[in-house]
Amino acid sequence: MKRVVITGTGALTPLGNSTTEFWESLKKGVSGAGAITKFDTTHFKTKFACELKDFDPSIHLDRGDIRKNDPYVVYALTTSGMALEESGLDLDSMDRTRVGVIWGTGIGGFESFEEGTFEYARGNGVPRFNPYFIVKTLPNMASGIISIKYGLMGINHTVISACATANSAIMDAFNYIRLGKADVIISGGSEAAITQASIGGFSSMKALSTNNENPTEACRPFDKARDGFVMGEGAGALVLEEYEHAKKRGANILCEVLGAASTADAYHISATHPEGLGAKTAMKLALEEANLSITDIDYLNAHATSTPVGDISEVKAIKSVVGNQNAKLKVSSTKSMTGHLLGAAGAVEAIASIMAIRNNVIPPTINVDELDDEATGVDIVTNEAVDTEVNYAMSNTFGFGGHNAIVVFGKV
Repeated sequence: MKRVVITGTGALTPLGNSTTEFWESLKKGVSGAGAITKFDTTHFKTKFACELKDFDPSIHLDRGDIRKNDPYVVYALTTSGMALEESGLDLDSMDRTRVGVIWGTGIGGFESFEEGTFEYARGNGVPRFNPYFIVKTLPNMASGIISIKYGLMGINHTVISACATANSAIMDAFNYIRLGKADVIISGGSEAAITQASIGGFSSMKALSTNNENPTEACRPFDKARDGFVMGEGAGALVLEEYEHAKKRGANILCEVLGAASTADAYHISATHPEGLGAKTAMKLALEEANLSITDIDYLNAHATSTPVGDISEVKAIKSVVGNQNAKLKVSSTKSMTGHLLGAAGAVEAIASIMAIRNNVIPPTINVDELDDEATGVDIVTNEAVDTEVNYAMSNTFGFGGHNAIVVFGKV
């Protein structure tokens, strides 16, 4: 099997519009939550989310790219461009049939679908739809548009596994390269789900926090007072590259992808298994593939979304994997700051994990006033970042439908 490394990243998050801005805000414990500005929330139970701040797509893309695509594709194009720039790849000198895109999104062009449907309703049933309506809503369009923009003719597909999506995409890219079927793959995820239908739907499920008075304190993973997740938006992109290919061209290698695994809970359409059985199995398999033990892992970026049931099922999975071993593992949930980016969550959290390795800093879980009793026994980094050596990091993601996807990164 070939080795796979990361040579570029791009982040567009509620904490900043670049990897550097994102990381600096994570270290400082900044919350990206605030009142929703995208629509009138008067009749909504949840009136806040983690929106992007001061994002101007025209800095990165031409008018056509912006007008013809849903925001989730705009976010994907923006971050993939950032990642390619950081990677230093000279695409003109490469065999582009060996360069691919494996992208992910949880719900795709939700905003465009909502806008088109509303427009149809206002037209009293007259079917006057935007000619780009279909292509703007398709969830595979981000991977397709990225490949078209850069002329990439290698593997190209879209992964959808709800909130485990981006890690699933990264795992696919990792496997494809190590099997020798590609030299480079752009992977990650994007989501633009702060819409009326999305907020209304998740609210009806009682999945969202309703702490409208204190939005910056609403997302509080592992805390006793947590009452639901906070919606986020944005994207994360990674350039995965075969190690010898990167080494030969003198690339700046950020870290290595060491292992990945995916399992199913086979339990419930939206709830994680209460004992974290599927998560536990996925974590063990990812570690086995990486040829590591849980005692080797310095940092675990937890999926923990700030829901009463989900956070504890993950804690139980972690405890089960650790067992009686003397683990040095430190855990945090960066969703406490970014909110939950659904299908893009794994991508931005992979970048957080990579930056933790690069900088030997573990970002905190903010808003923890009193740890849930079930979380005792797990070394959760709360409220302030910790400076410590980070050689290996694991990133957990779980999704509706019982999907679990885990990725392990290490220093090179």
